[in-house]
Amino acid sequence: MRKLLTFFTLILFLCNGCARKNYFQSSALVGPVEQERHAKWDSATVVAGKHYERGFFHHLLWGKHYRPVWAEPVMLPVLDVSRMHGGLTPEKLGGGFQTTSLTMENEQGKQYSLRSVDKDPKNILPKGLRKSFLVNLLRDQTSAGHPYGAVVVSHLAGGAKIPHSHPRYVYVPKNEKGLGKNSEEFQDKVFLLEEKYEGKEAITSYLGKAKDLVDSDEFLKNRFSKHSHLPDQLSFAKARLFDVLIGDWDRHEGQWQWAVYDTSNVTTYTPVPKDRDQAFFKFDDGMIPWLFSRSWAPLKKMKTFHMRVSSPKGYLQNAKFIDERCLNEVTQEQWQQLALQLQNQLTDSVLTSAVEALPTSVYKLTGEEIRQKLASRRAQLPQLANELYKELSKEVMVPGTDQKEKFVVERQKNGDARVYIIQIPNDEKKPSRLVYDRLFKKKDTNSISLHGLGEEDEFILTGEGNRGIKVFIYGGMGKDKVNDNSYVRGLGRKTLVFDTKQGVEVEKGKETKLIKKHDVAVHAFDREGI
Repeated sequence: MRKLLTFFTLILFLCNGCARKNYFQSSALVGPVEQERHAKWDSATVVAGKHYERGFFHHLLWGKHYRPVWAEPVMLPVLDVSRMHGGLTPEKLGGGFQTTSLTMENEQGKQYSLRSVDKDPKNILPKGLRKSFLVNLLRDQTSAGHPYGAVVVSHLAGGAKIPHSHPRYVYVPKNEKGLGKNSEEFQDKVFLLEEKYEGKEAITSYLGKAKDLVDSDEFLKNRFSKHSHLPDQLSFAKARLFDVLIGDWDRHEGQWQWAVYDTSNVTTYTPVPKDRDQAFFKFDDGMIPWLFSRSWAPLKKMKTFHMRVSSPKGYLQNAKFIDERCLNEVTQEQWQQLALQLQNQLTDSVLTSAVEALPTSVYKLTGEEIRQKLASRRAQLPQLANELYKELSKEVMVPGTDQKEKFVVERQKNGDARVYIIQIPNDEKKPSRLVYDRLFKKKDTNSISLHGLGEEDEFILTGEGNRGIKVFIYGGMGKDKVNDNSYVRGLGRKTLVFDTKQGVEVEKGKETKLIKKHDVAVHAFDREGI
């Protein structure tokens, strides 16, 4: 297999050579001379990326992808910043490693994002490789993404009652000067314009009584600081199941905003997905992408949107960090309920109306294909939900906060284990409150990692059985206590405690193995996705 990969790597070099300076199309306009005779126009006929057109041999090696869609002429509205959404003023230039984006604001303080449909992924590479054949390769594979898929996702999310933006595709004319000092970067290209879900000003009636909208950094900071700040795990599980349905494999923590809701005792964070660039991804229809996206290959996470999902594991790779922290309480039964809910909400009429939102000429190319695949994957949702549950349940992380908590593990005779967390208020007059409760099944779970984080936490383990789940205890900062009265028949200890030399007081049982070190890294916990 190594020889095969080496052979195809040689083909990569021979086919691509060095990076071309003029890779991208010079103009998005179809017949630019004819259209530019008009001083003002409301719409224009454009193509998103004619430069992705290739011949049969290239299709065979690298895949046809969505190249015909990128090169298909479509009629789009022309962006007029003085009129659209009541007039827009440029605020901040942004974008990641691949896209160009601009935050704009109207008179009411509502913000919008203008984001390039086409991408230039060269900045992903180290500087020394940005003039190599790899740049052309990465640029060419942008065609695996559907340039107009966001409008379909918006309609589907609406049907599924999942928060979403309302994207609109626009053409920025060659003479547009209203986008600030960086106007030239945006001229004569196709962009996606959508509202930004950031801050209180972005809250709409669709989000109900939300008091704020925050990014993942702010959410996670609050989540690990206080008992009372918790994610809406069922809403997040539903959104993640929806991700698999539409084939969006790139759902890392930066792809989410969080609507903040206050109740009497708890502040709940409900997920608001954003940046749906990888929905309906079509990657493995060429020999080389097919090889490099196998389950054992380096690009296994880049899952193609097929009629059926062979395995949902690839959809968990980029989202591992946020999944571990926001899906640790969802049971198998709840996953099934969410799958049935999505099936009932995403009716045939919802699927049809969603794909009909595509530009007419694009719908003729891919609309019916996407609808059929969505219908097929919808039928698979209960099975996919079960597979997601099983994959996420193998090794589960259960973190506390920087406040005092009591972690209780009750081992069952059949090998299962119930884990619950009780908050311990600093004021003794205030009642304790249950903040986590889940029964883990031995047949599904190999290990549970408990993280105390800050303050003085207490860990209590009780019960006995013939088999058992391994429990890893990481005390965190503060003087922690561990009392292990559990017992599991068989070889090997099932309770492992990690802490500093002076950081823990342990009443050891038959199952306890204590690992003490001087370095606080022994109980380190990643709060930010470092």
